[in-house]
Amino acid sequence: MVFVVVYNGLQLSYGTKYIIFCNTIKFQSSAYLELFHSCLTTMTDVANLISQLQEKDKEILRLRELLSQRTTCTDSRDNESARQSLKVPEVDGRLSRDDIARYSRQLILSELGVKGQVALGRTSVLIVGCGGLGCPAAIYLAGAGVGRLGLVDHDIVELNNLHRQILHSEANAEKMPKAVSAAYSCKKLNSRMTCDIHCVMLTSSNALDIVRQYDIVVDATDNVATRYLLSDACVLSGRPLVSGGALRFEGQLTVYNYQSSPCYRCLYPQPPLAEMVTNCSDAGVLGPVVGVIGSLQAVEVIKIATGIGHPFAGRLVLYDGLDGTFHCVKLRGRQKTCAVCGDSPTVTKLIDYESFCGLSAGDICRSLNILPPSERINASDYAAFIKTGKPHLLVDVRIPVELEITKLPTTTHNVPVDEFTKPTGCSSLLKVLDEDVREQASADAPLPLFVVCRRGNDSQLAVQKLQLFFSDVPVTVKDIIGGLAAWSNEVDKNFPIY
Repeated sequence: MVFVVVYNGLQLSYGTKYIIFCNTIKFQSSAYLELFHSCLTTMTDVANLISQLQEKDKEILRLRELLSQRTTCTDSRDNESARQSLKVPEVDGRLSRDDIARYSRQLILSELGVKGQVALGRTSVLIVGCGGLGCPAAIYLAGAGVGRLGLVDHDIVELNNLHRQILHSEANAEKMPKAVSAAYSCKKLNSRMTCDIHCVMLTSSNALDIVRQYDIVVDATDNVATRYLLSDACVLSGRPLVSGGALRFEGQLTVYNYQSSPCYRCLYPQPPLAEMVTNCSDAGVLGPVVGVIGSLQAVEVIKIATGIGHPFAGRLVLYDGLDGTFHCVKLRGRQKTCAVCGDSPTVTKLIDYESFCGLSAGDICRSLNILPPSERINASDYAAFIKTGKPHLLVDVRIPVELEITKLPTTTHNVPVDEFTKPTGCSSLLKVLDEDVREQASADAPLPLFVVCRRGNDSQLAVQKLQLFFSDVPVTVKDIIGGLAAWSNEVDKNFPIY
């Protein structure tokens, strides 16, 4: 007789035939009975071990949360004494046996050598942004032996960060500040280095105080306002700025304010129009592309810290991941008329950069509000309208690849917002929509036409276009406030958001 014992949800098999023991079982052979009791004992032990393991997992999570709460997450001015106590002893120009073993592969580089390694140990680097760029930059600098890293980020780790922000983990998602998570990973790699944690948003009031504590600054942010802020702060404090950016399949890198190179304002005296600015939250980004640029930022920091090679000061590196190409473009030099680094600067202190740029300093997407309430509808009200079964049309103005990710459970016309910029009569998708609308429209009752997008911004712009497009047709056009994100929050909690 061959059987399987199932006990407390655990299964122990013997052979290929199965008998599931439940309640009372009678055995005609004492040998089977002895084997059964042996199985029960084994399964009880396994169940106990699993229970203990689950309790340990809960304790580890509790300790992680406690670490997150107890870790200092303020401006380093408030914990200067604590930070000083963590500093490694000043390098005396010699390397220990452990140092030589750890850094041996880069020590044998003639350009670097012992002198360069000692210089790295004496260098402090501030990384602003512990996301897709900051993570690879931080971990490679920690591995290379930079003496002190300052990590600035006010955000919490989210699940959608993990495909590119490689220092964070699933266990930390929705719980731990990014700066704390990044510092934890760096210290795991190199316990001899010091990590200063700044769980704050860099602003005009704290930027100079933080920047001046470090030798080199890395801009690993994703917004225009912080780029201007960091550039101005580095000029005013005399620090080189290693700046990187990545979007979709492309990235770029340069070094500002170093060896007479221009600053950010020299190249962009005025910020771009708000509607011309996007980020990876809206446009998307491939994780390894961000990793390439972040790694190159680490290389630039090492070159500056050790005085080797030719940093990308006055040059811009452009990387195209799809084409697999790198291009290096020479930038125009420092401008005498620059408002911050020119001959007669007008910016002598940090200003309100959000007002200057018309954008928030963060990757939180701005919300437009350009339609009157009569031309908008809440997601919950639209859900109720669907249930009435009344005729209507829904126009989704996202691009097709987004429609493949998720869409509302109703008949949809997909007309990406860019279609509305085409010359009259050149959009086949608008033609199809036009035919459908005119077929269903009735003079007795205007046809309801609803427009949706991801967050409720593009849909408002599309409403204005459709009102003009159907000015001769009895329709009412409304945008769904907050788009698909609002649908997930108000109507269907299981509706996927991205």
